[in-house]
Amino acid sequence: MTRLHPKIIDLTLARVERLLAALGHPERRVPPVVHVAGTNGKGSTVAMIRAGLEAQGDLCHVYTSPHLARFHERIRLAGELIGEEHLMAVLDRCMEANGEEPITFFEITTCAAFQAFAETPADWTLLEVGLGGRLDATNVVDRPRLTVITPVDMDHQQYLGDTLGKIAGEKAGIIKRGVPVVVSRHHPEALEVIEARAARMGAPVLAYGQQWHAGVEDGRLVYRDERGLLDLPLPNLPGPHQIINAGTALAAMRELGLSDEACEAGVTRAEWPARMQRLRGPLAEMVGPGELWLDGGHNPAAGEAIAATLTGMPPARTHLVCGMLNTKDVGGFMQPLAGVAERLWAVSIPNEANTLPAEVTAEHAREAGLTADVADGVREAIAAATGMGAQRILICGSLYLAGHVLRSGA
Repeated sequence: MTRLHPKIIDLTLARVERLLAALGHPERRVPPVVHVAGTNGKGSTVAMIRAGLEAQGDLCHVYTSPHLARFHERIRLAGELIGEEHLMAVLDRCMEANGEEPITFFEITTCAAFQAFAETPADWTLLEVGLGGRLDATNVVDRPRLTVITPVDMDHQQYLGDTLGKIAGEKAGIIKRGVPVVVSRHHPEALEVIEARAARMGAPVLAYGQQWHAGVEDGRLVYRDERGLLDLPLPNLPGPHQIINAGTALAAMRELGLSDEACEAGVTRAEWPARMQRLRGPLAEMVGPGELWLDGGHNPAAGEAIAATLTGMPPARTHLVCGMLNTKDVGGFMQPLAGVAERLWAVSIPNEANTLPAEVTAEHAREAGLTADVADGVREAIAAATGMGAQRILICGSLYLAGHVLRSGA
């Protein structure tokens, strides 16, 4: 698939619409859709909505990207990862229908997901946008049940624009006429664009700080909207940023009519790998009594979220193992981390053409105020950090690095 359809980014809907038409429009035959866009928090929010829906006995199709360890993670059919034979069958069907026409890897695999969803019974379809929103391959469903926009920040500027307003405009492209939209906490510049798009489309808005609010009170997650108050345990996913993600998911679940019990299950049972995930396998054993964590965040907002999460943990000598892509704002990611980590170990991401060389990553870290060294790989970095007395080690900087770590049996 990668050889025949190179993994390039070329935002347009024409190729996807052509292939879906050739397949008989499977996107029109999927269960009711919840479509989620945003810069950060998409995956966590989808995971919470899914946990809530499944708690009340509903079956969910889920489409997310990128995968971490196996491609199958992108397509969840009625609660289970797509099987090998089924995946091959829908991919073959899509390739045959596409013929020799140009199409990108993400586009054809998105069409395969729609095909699988259309032929498998379920109650809901949860779609996570791949990049942007307006021209993303997932944005072909004319009438979703609900759209959701999680926090917008600076990322992928080469494709989405160089201001928060422009990026928000691309994300807001998933808003459909008359379809309610849940809006997370946003910078005023982004919120103004999102609300303007919703007004033009006649889409009812459920916005943080207006129609709903979420925060922490006495160690509990407290959510309020016009339906009343929910006093819940803190989210299962760690980090203060998950409070807003949980609030966004709760607003969506309430709009979908879930019970209070299902809403609580949504925030307390959700699991989402590589989002401040505590590792306990062979790599963690290298740290001895210390802690090993994994996070795939890779933009400035993610750096701030990681820093806030580490600040909220019990004090410990903290080292970072970091590998990043050359397409990211490395300095912006590093800057918030300078005050919470004692040292950073830079690595290159194995088998990734766009990896930033470890030496360059280390130099960015030093410019951000971190003490930084270079390691040959993740294991070498963990060994070096442990040897220098690190009590908490966080592997971070890229979902591609996180995938490498999980595939290695972490």
